[in-house]
Parts: sequence; C-alpha cells; structure tokens
Amino acid sequence: MFRKVIIAVILCLFVASSVSAQQRGTPAEAKKMVEDAIAYIKASGKDKAFAEISNPKGKFVDRDLYVYVCDMNGTCLARGDDPSSVGKNNINSKDPDGKFFIKERIEMAKAQGSGWQDYKFRDPISKKVMPKTFYFEKYEDFIVGCGAYKQERDDFSLPLPDQKKK
Repeated sequence: MFRKVIIAVILCLFVASSVSAQQRGTPAEAKKMVEDAIAYIKASGKDKAFAEISNPKGKFVDRDLYVYVCDMNGTCLARGDDPSSVGKNNINSKDPDGKFFIKERIEMAKAQGSGWQDYKFRDPISKKVMPKTFYFEKYEDFIVGCGAYKQERDDFSLPLPDQKKK
C-alpha cells in the first residue's frame, strides 16, 4: 500500500512539472519568435506588423512569450502582452536590482546588432518578478525582442550556441 502511495505521489509531481514546463516558452522559441516577427515586418510593413505584434491573441504571443519592439530612444512601438504600453517611453525602466535594462538593450543593439540580455521582469503566468533572458535584433531603426523566463528549468543552465559570454 505504502509503495502505491509513493508511486502515485511521484507520478503526480511528474505530471505537474510537465504541465508547468508546457506553459513556458524556451529561449530557442523566443529567438524564433523574433526572427518570425522581423520576417513579418519585412513582408507586411511596420504598421500592419506592429498592430499584429500588439494583439494579445495574435501570432506573436505564445504562453509567456511575447514580442516587444522599441525605438532607439526607448519608446515602445509594439508589445504583445500589454498593448496599452505602446507609445510610452521606457528608457528609464529599471528591474528590481536597479538595472536600466532598456538603456542597456539599446547600447547592446548599437554595439552588436543582436544578442541576449539578462534582467528581471514580471512573469505574466506567475505574476512574480523572475529572471529573464531576452533575445533581440536591431532592425532598421528599432529593436525587436522576446524573452523567456528562467524558472526551475534545466535548459537555462548552458548558454545558447550563439549566446556571447559576458
């Protein structure tokens, strides 16, 4: 009897962790979403693409992944999880550790064109502040990016193949 209870508990924990992992996007999926968004901008034009990117039920929002676009001054041009933030300047936004992550992103985009950035941000699933890794690419005069939250996941322990060491 005791053995059956232990097996049932282990099985429940396994199923619960599998469901949780399925609710989360991966860094590879975030990068692919950025590449797809840039392809969509090229094919459809900025106006149509930014409207689609800012659609919470659109093709650029998936679980906890969403595309974010800002200009080189830090003004939000499109955002899938919060369309009301479009038009707001976020240049002075800080994470809980005091990191000016938008300023840093702009400087990184100017210097290297694309890359990965780590900072903390509110997770749309748990509503808690979580570590996040954010992939971005500078395209024309703006930055297109998407981040994946780091939460009890093994796939964050190793850098991505194209991720630059800090």
